This record gives sequence, structure tokens and C-alpha cells, in this order.
Amino acid sequence: MVCTQRSQSARALIRGAKRHLVIAAAMSFSLTPLFAQAQEESMSAPSALMQAYGTLDDATPVNKVTLTNSHGIEMDVISYGGIITRLETPDRNGESGNIVLGMDNLEDYVQSNPYFGAIIGRYGNRIANGKFTLNGTEYQLATNDGDNHLHGGVQGFDKKVWHMTPFTTATSAGVTLSLISPDGDQGYPGTLDTTVTYTLTNDNTLDMHFAATTDKPTIVNLTQHTYFNLSGEGTILDHILQIPSDAITPVDSGLIPTGDLEPVAGTPFDFRKPKAIGKDINASSEQLKRGKGYDHNFVLKTDADNELVKAATVYDPDSGRELTVLTEEPAVQFYSGNFLDGSTSQEGMTHAFRSGFCLEPQHNPDSPNQSTFPSTTLMPGEVYSTRIVYAFDTRK
Repeated sequence: MVCTQRSQSARALIRGAKRHLVIAAAMSFSLTPLFAQAQEESMSAPSALMQAYGTLDDATPVNKVTLTNSHGIEMDVISYGGIITRLETPDRNGESGNIVLGMDNLEDYVQSNPYFGAIIGRYGNRIANGKFTLNGTEYQLATNDGDNHLHGGVQGFDKKVWHMTPFTTATSAGVTLSLISPDGDQGYPGTLDTTVTYTLTNDNTLDMHFAATTDKPTIVNLTQHTYFNLSGEGTILDHILQIPSDAITPVDSGLIPTGDLEPVAGTPFDFRKPKAIGKDINASSEQLKRGKGYDHNFVLKTDADNELVKAATVYDPDSGRELTVLTEEPAVQFYSGNFLDGSTSQEGMTHAFRSGFCLEPQHNPDSPNQSTFPSTTLMPGEVYSTRIVYAFDTRK
């Protein structure tokens, strides 16, 4: 996981062998009647098909891979930013629909994408003043959020063209994305060799693994930035959210963590029991004012172990769709789409205010400048490794 730097070892092999058991244990996952019926009636082999998607202004080609599992869940990924552009799952009536926000074409993604569906790196979220010190050397990163560094900088991983290799197994379809970020990219030290693997399984999960190595001491905090709307349209304020977190990392006026942990009990940030996203979003709270709604880091665990835990569950009463997010990360950023303003659209549907939400597993923002937060340092000879799982289900 981020800041769990370790060599490839027997421990990693054991973890891989236990992968599906861990998912089941963490979720108590079982197929709904809808998915059970699909399992019986639609057992086509998983597929992964690649085709041309477009060309950048510098003539760099961009490809698209379409993944389909045996139950008809489909996902499109493009090599620009590793962006998930489409993700179709069935509702309670078996009708498929797209549950992620995206753009209509490559030009739109290049010109005005608010990180829809993208791989985020080298560092997800914010670093204060774009500066950090590592082994006595201060580094100045690109600043793209006022004075701060956000989501990897002006040309973060969301704007890089990744090499894609699609694959299939008897029970899954996937794509491996690889990228080499050179020493000095956006101000970061070290050449970072990064691999991200998306695996769409017949258990109706999207299992994502992130790995990286470096040739100099550096910092890493990768995540995925998909915007979801489980209804496929309208607001997300009626979605029912649960986050098993006792505390957030409160932020200052620049959305930089103060370094404290603030209990959620008795505040609008208490999602330990399921409640509608919109229930308390307009409550009187300085933290909500600073984020213009929810745009906060929820602490899941205070260490940096590699255990897969539940980060959140979201249920849409309208469609019956349910999303569960699992992660090895110590925290998750919940963002309620407060800066969506109708200036972007997909297939004629406008991305209006709070029409999508994000759940971004991560290490705490500004960790390189906060000594009490779990470390995000990666050293040569170590392997950065973390995992995020989206699990799809329905309720009657």
C-alpha cells in the first residue's frame, strides 16, 4: 500500500493466494438474486478488446479497452490518464446503465476533465505550498491549486498516456497499464516505474492493483478518481452512504490538513450508520463551508498495514444499485461533487452540481509535511503496492 514499501516476498504471494477470500471476509459478499440469475443464464467468457480512441495534438495515439465479465458488466478504459470512461452495471430490474461520469471524446478529456475516472499520481490530494523535505533536501513541486500541489501537478498521471495490455482469464477480464515518470517530473525526485492493473471479475468486482518502484527516495500516493452516480442521472444527495470512520483530518481554508484528527461523533461527518449524503450537507459547519460540502479525508486506520478493509458502502434507493469500496489504504477522501457546475456533459447529460460523488482511497493529504501521519516515502529497492476494490451489487 502507499507507504507500505516492501520487497516482493512470500508475504506478497500469500496475499495473492488469499485475495478472493479476503474480499469475501471483508464484505460478507454474496450475489443477489439478480446476479445469481445472470450467473446461471449468461455465462459467456470474459472479454478484453482494444481499439483506437483518438489522437492527441502531438500525434500520440490513444487507445480504448472494453472489459466485459460473464454477467454483462462492461467497462471502458482509455490509455490517456488510465481513465474509466464508462461502467455499466444492472439495476434491480436487470436494466444496465452507466454509473460513472465522463466525457464524450478525447478532446473533451484533454480540455476540461475534472479528473473524471482517472488514475491519480504521483500524489493524490494536496501538498501544502507544493513543498516537502526528504532526507534533508527540499523539493518544489508544480502548484496547480492556488499555492498548493493537487493530484500530481499540472501534468499528473491523469494527463499521461499509459501503455495498455489487455488480458483475460477464465473468470476475469483486465488491462495492465504501465508508465515511466522520469526524474524531476512535476518536481518529484526519482524515476518512478508504475503499473496499474484493472481486473473485472465474475464476482462482479473491479479489483485494482497499483505498484511502483523508484531509483531515488521519493513520495508516492496513488489512487483512482472515478465519479459515481448509481442512478445514472440526477443528484447523488439521496444516495445512502456509510463510511466506517471515527475521525476526519480537518482542513484549513486552503483544504490542507491541520494535522489533527477530529472525531465525527455529533457532527455532519458521522457516516458510521448509513444516511443520505444530502441529510447534513447544508448543516452549519466551518469544515463544510471550507469544502463547499463534503471534500474530506476520513481515517480508516492509523497505521499503514496491508489489510483490505471496507472504506464505504453506497446504496441508491432509486435504482437498487449498491457499491462497496474496499482498500488497503489508511484513509478515504469523500467528495460530493461540489465543484460540478454544468460546464461538462456526456451523451447530452449535464454534470450538474452534486451529480456525482468520489470515494478516493489514499494516504492522508499533505503526509510528507505531517510527521504524525503514515509515511508516503518510497525508497530504492522497495516496492510500492496498494489495492482498491469496487464491488457491485443490487438490493430489491
